Amino acid sequence: MDLTRLRTLRELARCRTMAAAAESLHLTPSAVSQQVAQLEREVDVALIERRGRGVVLTPAGERLVAHAERILMVLDEARSELALLRGEIAGELRVAAFPSIAVALIAETVRALRSAYPRLNVVVLDLEPQESLSALGAWQIDVAVIDDLAVTPDENREHYALIPLTQDLLHVLLPVDHALARRDSLTVADLRDEAWALDSSGSSFGEFIANLCRRSGFAPRINAHCAGFEMVAAMVASGNSISIVSGLRLVRPLPGVTAVPLRPDIQRGVFLAYRKGERDHPAVNVFLDEAIYTADRVLG
Repeated sequence: MDLTRLRTLRELARCRTMAAAAESLHLTPSAVSQQVAQLEREVDVALIERRGRGVVLTPAGERLVAHAERILMVLDEARSELALLRGEIAGELRVAAFPSIAVALIAETVRALRSAYPRLNVVVLDLEPQESLSALGAWQIDVAVIDDLAVTPDENREHYALIPLTQDLLHVLLPVDHALARRDSLTVADLRDEAWALDSSGSSFGEFIANLCRRSGFAPRINAHCAGFEMVAAMVASGNSISIVSGLRLVRPLPGVTAVPLRPDIQRGVFLAYRKGERDHPAVNVFLDEAIYTADRVLG
């Protein structure tokens, strides 16, 4: 049985539709369908059943996915052991991170690793947390940096392990001359009458903030749907908007704005995720250790 086709079946079992599995694997839906059909011919048994727009696994498909999970974990362990025996930290390590953590910590982590291990090439991908976990499960990346706003870290924990990296406190971002900028703290309800700039580029963080406002009894009056934090900061600095931002964004200076803590505290946990069979892989190991060290040094 071909490993690529086993991975495709495993991802289809997780996503439940051809389209979602194809997006996760960076394939076309027809390619996913063809790989599963070829796998069914190899094992001479039906593995999936189509239900409307989705699919469900047959009993044989469920058993095969369970075996595939064990096979793929053993392969991860084998790769880790062989890399350890080579005694060299080299090659390519692919890391996915959401933008605020990438700016605050991951860039500095990569810089330190480049200096210490010149033959290790760390490739960073800008992905939202759920996308990162999907990529991790599909063997497209080696480490995912996620938060617990859009992702429940306990889901599918048999496939990956988590290491807490930091706790991120949220702040209100205001123009420096705003009337509320002199307050020691603010509640979400205090922002009811403000115009908002929110990151709307598929960001789970932007959706979390909008839901936070709704739970406080109002829908935010958004005057800037931004494609990234740079535009959010510009709209606030110009006096047009306010926003709620990650404390990670405050690691670097932001001209023209003031950050006021939210009360009660609203925080998110940030985690490093890796496949369970790869904790001893030398490249994964040094990245995890360096990221934790950088978080302690930069964020205290």
